[in-house]
Amino acid sequence: MDNIADKAQGHLKSFVERIERLEEEKAALTGDLREVYGELKSHGFDPKIVRQVVRLRKMDRSDYQEQEALIETYMSALGMV
Repeated sequence: MDNIADKAQGHLKSFVERIERLEEEKAALTGDLREVYGELKSHGFDPKIVRQVVRLRKMDRSDYQEQEALIETYMSALGMV
């Protein structure tokens, strides 16, 4: 029974160590992204708008078009167009 417990303990430790490494990588990437957004802001670009552009570029074209149509419909209903 101890052998099975030892194996489970080894697996758990391995998973935890992998998660810790990935969390470190994630923190480094977050810092890198913050730096890039800071650079673009210093060049006169609006980081909030760039974040939206990045999000939109990830979207499927049909999803993007559907979202744009809904936004236009809602804005029209509110008299904003």
